[in-house]
Amino acid sequence: MWFTNAVWYEFYSLGVTGAPEENSWDWSVWNGDAKPVNRIGRLSGWIDHLSRLGITAVYFTPVFQSDRHGYDTRDYYTIDSRLGSNEDFASLCALLHGHNIKVVLDGVFNHVGRGFWAFRDVLSRGRDSAYCDWFYIDWSRNSDRNDGFWYEGWEGCNDLVKLNLDNPEVLKHLFGAVEKWIKLFNIDGLRLDVAYSLPNSFLQKLSDHCRAVCYQHGKKEDSFILAGEIIHGDYNRLLSNAGLSSCTNYELYKGLYSSFNDKNLFEVSYSLNRQFGPVSDGSGLYSGKKLISFADNHDVERLASILKDKNNLYLVYALLFASPGLPCLYYGSEWGIEGKKQDGDGALRPALNEPVWNNLAQWISQLAFLYKAEKALYEGDYENLCVRNDQLIFKRCSPGEEIIFCLNISHSSITLYPSRESYGSFPGIYGSYMNLFDGRVQQFNGPVEISADSCIMLKKL
Repeated sequence: MWFTNAVWYEFYSLGVTGAPEENSWDWSVWNGDAKPVNRIGRLSGWIDHLSRLGITAVYFTPVFQSDRHGYDTRDYYTIDSRLGSNEDFASLCALLHGHNIKVVLDGVFNHVGRGFWAFRDVLSRGRDSAYCDWFYIDWSRNSDRNDGFWYEGWEGCNDLVKLNLDNPEVLKHLFGAVEKWIKLFNIDGLRLDVAYSLPNSFLQKLSDHCRAVCYQHGKKEDSFILAGEIIHGDYNRLLSNAGLSSCTNYELYKGLYSSFNDKNLFEVSYSLNRQFGPVSDGSGLYSGKKLISFADNHDVERLASILKDKNNLYLVYALLFASPGLPCLYYGSEWGIEGKKQDGDGALRPALNEPVWNNLAQWISQLAFLYKAEKALYEGDYENLCVRNDQLIFKRCSPGEEIIFCLNISHSSITLYPSRESYGSFPGIYGSYMNLFDGRVQQFNGPVEISADSCIMLKKL
């Protein structure tokens, strides 16, 4: 499957293109042909940057007609007029595919916006609307908008109207939209918004539908992936029980930045071992499974803003690519832009006219190409070898391949020796290894030296 060693890249679609915050067209005069502005086409100018960076899949946050931010859908069948037309987006997808870059769309199926056409019909017709059963409505109560009825919103947010996914007509409408996306845009997968809120029965039906549609339209069934957004809890709820291929790894995300900020690599080491370590040791909850790993995204503070020491940017990304998972970069973070949550969504989702190439981007590009080339990195087992507050050494192994990653976040170089009590049960490194960062070959006989504020990636020869 294409995502086995995929390197993802996320665009917050409305933000990066500088689209207006509000969708201005008026339902009372709309005739089905809102005037589109082809802002999404600007991203064609990013394709060479993506290729140079080593990206193999682009994930677009919602691109369909919405009230404001994309997750409040108005129309699943039409590209948001602030971004352009269906044809404009189809052209961009074709360009990406022409550069061997897959396209993944945000599937927002738990809820819609108040501007969604069926909900507006309920607002207009009340109990006489044919779409009352598309939502969870209580006619004996009133909403905070004085609609004359109460409706369930997503997690209490009344701008996001929860859909009744037990209604066959709702499923028909949503699945019809997915079929159109596969046929018109030739998409390669969906990232499912708030997948943790979606019933397993719905996810399984969606998975079956996507496979069937792919078969009908000449795409291999296993070439289409479903990845779910999940923040807390057991990720196996989606991976094993709902037919999904992947999900977001928020546990690793938190460990990445806080381990550096607190000078406590035990945190990220514990998470990695718990998730991917040897099953024989009672760990490895997700061993052999593909989780999407990231250092930031459109919902959280930019890595360059949350790190206490920005010099650690290089090391965080090295750890991200050395760890099990499908690495996903958030637009602009590869050259170190900042964005603080306290400054609002706009600070996390800025308009950017063109990409920037600097030393950080070059470093991430090197990491991405190593990740794609080394089987031990993209599908190897994980084993902790040594962990201290400022140092972490682990091994990634696949049949016939072994890579050892050594990280030192202290400001002093250190030599770690095998089996010394203060270093736990570190077994040492023995044999001939190539440093994948510079190509040098070195013979090890137990101890390993790691320079201050640095990492090394060693491949056994």
